[in-house]
Amino acid sequence: MRRRPWGDEGSATVWTVFAMAALCAVFVALIGLGQVVTARHRAGGAADLAALAAADHAREGPATACAAARRVAAAQHARLVRCSLSEAVADVSAEAGRHPFTSRVRSRAGPPTAIPGGPSTAEPGEQPGQEEQPDQEERLGQEELLDREKWPDQEARPDRRTQAGPRVPR
Repeated sequence: MRRRPWGDEGSATVWTVFAMAALCAVFVALIGLGQVVTARHRAGGAADLAALAAADHAREGPATACAAARRVAAAQHARLVRCSLSEAVADVSAEAGRHPFTSRVRSRAGPPTAIPGGPSTAEPGEQPGQEEQPDQEERLGQEELLDREKWPDQEARPDRRTQAGPRVPR
């Protein structure tokens, strides 16, 4: 058997090195993606909780409300970037993560009637804008009134089964 001058001895080692480098690159990308997602969730949770804290302390003034929001954000390992109060509505932004994986989230909180487009005040268990539905007895009474308007000469509307007659197969 003759040996070729350009032999391929050691090529498996080169392919293994390239495969390991590719796997390491994918692994680093997945770790980075995990950091971004974690920072986004941490910032979102901190912003929501900080907005609720600021709205809860809104009656005490903007300085006290924003201080409460700052404490809550710090407890969530985030930074409060912006805090403003408009009447009883708190509007805050929180930031979490480290560069280059920093994420900033804005959140608002306040009483439901203070937010434009928010739900109106309704009784517990009642949907806003939902009218009280009549019970079955009232509905039957209303249907009977409608039937009497349609058929004033009869006690109730005629039975459709007796009016149609027998069915004839075609």
